[in-house]
Amino acid sequence: MYTLLLIFMKKALLHLHVLSCFIIIVLINSGTAYAQSATGNINGIITTNDNMPAAGVTVKVTGTSKNAVADEKGIFQIKNLKAGNYELSISLVGYETQVEKVTVEDGKTINVSIELKVSQKSLQEVEVSYKRNRVTNKSSDYIARMPITNLQNAQAYNVVDKEIIKQQVIVTLTDAFRNAPGVTPALYPSGGIGVLSRGFATGIDARNGLQSTTGRSSADVANIERIEFIKGPSGTLFGGGISSFGGVVNLVTKKPFEKFQGSVDMSIGSFGLGRVTADVNTPLNADKTLLFRINTAVQRQDSYNERGFYNSSLVAPSLLYKANDRLSVLFDAELYSVNSIRPTYVTIAPGSGIKSFADLPLDYKKSLLDNDLDAKTNATKFFVDVKYKLNDNWTSSSNIAYVNEQTERSYQDYPTWISRDSVTIDVSKYGPVSNTYTNVQQNFTGKFNTGSLKHTFLAGANYTQYTGRGMSGGTDVFRAIDIRNFTGKVNRIQVDSALSADKVLNWGRSNTSTYGAYASDVINLSDRLFAMLSLRYEYIDDKSTGPWATPYTQSSLSPKLGLVYQVVKEQVSLFANYMNGYQNSPPTTQPDGSQLTIKPIYANQYEGGIKAELFDKKINTTLSYYHIAIDNAVRYDQRFFAFQDGEQVSKGLEWDFSANPTDGLTVILGYGYNKNTIIDAEGLAGNQVSNSPKNIANYWVNYQFKHGALKNFGLGAGGNYIGKAYFDDANTLLLPSYHLVNATAFYENTSWRLGLKLNNIGNEKSWGYWGAPNPTRNVVVNFTVKF
Repeated sequence: MYTLLLIFMKKALLHLHVLSCFIIIVLINSGTAYAQSATGNINGIITTNDNMPAAGVTVKVTGTSKNAVADEKGIFQIKNLKAGNYELSISLVGYETQVEKVTVEDGKTINVSIELKVSQKSLQEVEVSYKRNRVTNKSSDYIARMPITNLQNAQAYNVVDKEIIKQQVIVTLTDAFRNAPGVTPALYPSGGIGVLSRGFATGIDARNGLQSTTGRSSADVANIERIEFIKGPSGTLFGGGISSFGGVVNLVTKKPFEKFQGSVDMSIGSFGLGRVTADVNTPLNADKTLLFRINTAVQRQDSYNERGFYNSSLVAPSLLYKANDRLSVLFDAELYSVNSIRPTYVTIAPGSGIKSFADLPLDYKKSLLDNDLDAKTNATKFFVDVKYKLNDNWTSSSNIAYVNEQTERSYQDYPTWISRDSVTIDVSKYGPVSNTYTNVQQNFTGKFNTGSLKHTFLAGANYTQYTGRGMSGGTDVFRAIDIRNFTGKVNRIQVDSALSADKVLNWGRSNTSTYGAYASDVINLSDRLFAMLSLRYEYIDDKSTGPWATPYTQSSLSPKLGLVYQVVKEQVSLFANYMNGYQNSPPTTQPDGSQLTIKPIYANQYEGGIKAELFDKKINTTLSYYHIAIDNAVRYDQRFFAFQDGEQVSKGLEWDFSANPTDGLTVILGYGYNKNTIIDAEGLAGNQVSNSPKNIANYWVNYQFKHGALKNFGLGAGGNYIGKAYFDDANTLLLPSYHLVNATAFYENTSWRLGLKLNNIGNEKSWGYWGAPNPTRNVVVNFTVKF
């Protein structure tokens, strides 16, 4: 049955790909022919007389119903005008209307540049008015994978955009994660990054909606436009490879636009921080149909601890080709290299007398290991996104992603405290390791009516091929240290000597193919009532070979249902959803040699809440309650036999608030309460799941003066509170609560920005996910030149 289904899926995807290519080619030709015989378009850029973009300017075509509003870069578009001579009426509140004459020709796009006869000083209030809603903007092309608004979406999600990243002088991506309610960052011993969301570990595995990975190489903040946190099990739209039971984290990257613009940024600070970034955007041809942008970053930094460093470099070019009004092709790449020390994974033996990470006998800034036990990783990522407008109602999106992480070496250490004075050392060496993901995705989105009902519809399919190879070896415990008489740190020579050839294992070859098909329909039952019906089918075929491989096939079905009622139209919505997520697992070998076939592990979420976008969207807030249940988790008894009958419930409350109430003022508040409990597992029933704090809060206030003697100066302050959690499911080892407070002062005008940021003002000691310690008090000075 599965073989037949696999053959069917392969043929269906092949036929879909051929059909979509054929449709695009035919429609490009017919669409181009139509455009050449009927209409033309106007692309324009509006600037001030001091060569700054004029945002929020209204452009009307006299004698027609056509109009447009210039965006924050001063760019506007007017499409489908009949050939002829026209007058453009350019208006801005408080200023006289300008008139520009243009001639439109059949099948052509003309480009116009308009200089608004006002100074930057006069325009400033209009620009600020246009930009001030930026941090409250939750519009997205990826979250629902279809064009619906936040108030039409029956799912809670959070957004952290580049404005917050700039205000907080953020130089590491994990610090940006702290601005999402109910979320804490995670650092993995493998070198990857993730978050804890709704009580579950969630990888950073989506980039512009496509499957990616940061499992061993992390990621840099320099190329990030915004970060989207999609809450709850989201297997229906994203599949098991991207989504966890806590949600999806999607990195949205910077894209090219139709104007020459750029910036160079330098940061220096504590622990030897030195960081330089550049962001340059430029059109490559006169008609601005070929656009190029590149983001680069180089960072060097030591650690608050006597052991540790993080050296990285990023090159991220992107090229956008606008073939015509219907077809665009985006080529996108990231080349990221990291040489660093991996986070230490500390374990504490029962009977050691240590009950909390705060009681660790080693000084917070001391280390037992040397800096030559490092890691070196390279990530290479290529993406292609082809968008084609089939007609006024339907759009095709074809995507290809290639992601490869190469680890040359990775030393990962596991000290175990056996008493308050004694610790044993165990080090593993990974490498070379190579993981490659190839992802092909095809989506069709559109709108249609059935009688009085309006539909916004998505149909899609994806294919993902994962291959991996690797080697690793472990020393086991090869050294015991009495810290009262400790001399000589553990170094690479000692570790390599303990790694005998018989301890190095070749993993074999991972080889997994995943096929998915999904559909989603948002139905306007009335102008205020919306229903969402979604379903995904996924089939996985694992053909891995090697000492740990257990080849298997498995299929999953994931539904999603949602209901939204706008109590106040386009301002306040009540929403409810049922969402589903799943994890595919291979069979497991029992201690007696038998095998247990593990079915997909499902998490089912029920959620309800309220969303509001108030005062011309100056305020955006969401309050929700969720209940996530798992009733077929895998558990192990004391003899290490596996059983698939474990139960777990994660439930809680989340509040997200962002506001730009007045010019120059930003307010962000968030709170998450989560109770993640083991319901049925031998000896653990009623315990709190490890690494899941019950209370998480974040806050940030930033103000820039717009008038008077302090004009362009600004101040910001905020912080994060993370409640206590347990390091283990047995609830014997505590991760203490902590409260980090940060503050910034800055000066910013249209040409440059100077900022000073003080992090962890209280100099708190704290430990996060996997027991990774957070940095002590530190300062960052940032200088940006804009052009």
